[in-house]
Amino acid sequence: MGGYHEGQRAVQQRAGTSGAADRLARGFHDALPAGARDFLAEQPLLIAAGSGADGLVWASPLTGPAGTPDERTIAVAGGLPDGDPLAATLAAGPAPLGLLAIDLHTRRRIRINGTGAPAEDGLRVTAERVFGNCPKYIARRAPETAAPAGGGAGTERPELDGRDRALIAAADTFFLATTGPDGTADASHRGGSPGFVAVHDARRLTFPDYAGNTMYMSLGNVAATGRAGLLFVDWERGDILQISGQAAIDWSRERTVRFPGAQRVVDVAVERVRAVGGVLPGRWVLEERSRFNPPAPVSSPA
Repeated sequence: MGGYHEGQRAVQQRAGTSGAADRLARGFHDALPAGARDFLAEQPLLIAAGSGADGLVWASPLTGPAGTPDERTIAVAGGLPDGDPLAATLAAGPAPLGLLAIDLHTRRRIRINGTGAPAEDGLRVTAERVFGNCPKYIARRAPETAAPAGGGAGTERPELDGRDRALIAAADTFFLATTGPDGTADASHRGGSPGFVAVHDARRLTFPDYAGNTMYMSLGNVAATGRAGLLFVDWERGDILQISGQAAIDWSRERTVRFPGAQRVVDVAVERVRAVGGVLPGRWVLEERSRFNPPAPVSSPA
């Protein structure tokens, strides 16, 4: 897997970060470094990104443990929740899959772009690009209990309901799934002060894009394909909320200034919503939010 595609290049050029992005691209690996292999083995939860059989982009929780039998392979013994939109795609794999491994207590994370396919013992992911991210905007959480996963198949609907909107309003974290023009899938983290994601109505939401690593992997995918998936988590209850829809970047100063600290904003037109209760195998307790978080908007900006 090479460097950046034209969508990512276009966003980098508009943001004025092409030189910095080229330097960071030297940190791309086509295999798992030894430290990454050790890190993966310790994570009970991964975030997966890909396209469902419905053609929509989804971010999904993937439970471990995750072993690394060799420097290109991640063997995940757990799996996706029952009825997850990515399950059918991966069952028929190999299919493009993005992985985010994140330790919420140490704020360390790595991202993997590759392909996923079923295996006798769960899921096998072949890594094609591996790279790290800084811990900026990650809320520190400590694992509290190892609760049994449950939740069943969940409920699906075309728009957000009141409970969904309350979860988003309280969130300091969500996970973002995007795909590139070649089908490559990517999973990333987004964090901020509670309320940083603005819900305008049952079918529209906006999130700010803060200063980050200058590569614009996710926003470049959005620019190229116009789609995204968002995963919100209730860390104390183990509930998840998955949203998939059309996405577009708004660079206008008029919109951006309504979100303190934002450099641009991303609008999402909701197409499908999926909520599952108590599905995660663990619970996490908030210890502290990132000191880099800008304040949330005072009201929900349009």
